[in-house]
Order: sequence, then structure tokens, then C-alpha cells
Amino acid sequence: MAESVINMRVPETSGNATFLGFDYGEKKTGVAIGQRITGTASGLETIRSSSPDVLWSAISRLVDTWQPTAFVVGVPYPIVETGEKNPIIERILKFCRALEGRYQRPVHVMDEALSTRESQSIFYDRRPKKSVQFTDIKDELAAQLILQTWLNHTAPREHRNV
Repeated sequence: MAESVINMRVPETSGNATFLGFDYGEKKTGVAIGQRITGTASGLETIRSSSPDVLWSAISRLVDTWQPTAFVVGVPYPIVETGEKNPIIERILKFCRALEGRYQRPVHVMDEALSTRESQSIFYDRRPKKSVQFTDIKDELAAQLILQTWLNHTAPREHRNV
């Protein structure tokens, strides 16, 4: 059964391709959904995970629901090369390898160096309700920005706005 699902997968360049985007964190992981047909990404949720099992269970639920063609994960590459390694980068790359291994779908990385700052600006410009706090949705907004940026940079020529 799993083999037939793999063979029926939508190509990444297809207008029907759907992607899940992640802003990975050890305690909170933001998730967004995006489609080629609209060229847009939307925040889905923030997974609050006290253990890897909680995280993978939530991701499995999202994969089952949305049937993504591929994944996009933000990596905070340094703006200025310092020679020091940011320890979170290796954990994010490990997450990417696990994501690809578990779900047998491609994983793309996107630089997320400024996504949190930009998501804060977007939040306060478009704040839906006064009761919603930035800290509650910052991770899913960052995932949305990561995925939207990736979609913008990888859109087929016929879908790009000129």
C-alpha cells in the first residue's frame, strides 16, 4: 500500500504540489502550509513538544492530513561568518535528515536568519486580535515566512509575477 502512495506522489513543480514548512526548535516548532497553485504559504500551528515523540506524532498527523510533496525547513545561517558553529544548526540538519527518512519526501532548507524579526513586524502590522500575543504564534509566522520565501524563489516561470 505504501508503495502505491509513493508512486502517485505529485511532482514538486506541479501546480498541485503542497509543502509543509518548519521553523524547528527544541521546545516549539512552527509549521506552515503552502501550495504551488496559489504560490502562498499560511501558518498552521506551533507544535509545543516536551519530547521527540510528541513532535513526531504531531508532524505525522500533519503529513497524513496535508499529504505534502516535500518539506522546507529554516536554517539560521550566520549573516557574518564568524568561524564559530551555531549548535542549533546541526540539530536542525539532524531534524531534516529524520524528516526525510521518516516520510520519504525531499527536504529543502531555506535561510531563516531574519525570519523572527520579520515575523514580528508582520504580526504587529496585521494583528488579528488584541488577545493574540506574538509569543503564541511567532514560530508559525516564522515557518510561514520561510516557506513563502522558498516558494517565491522556486516558483516555475509561468507562475511568477512579472
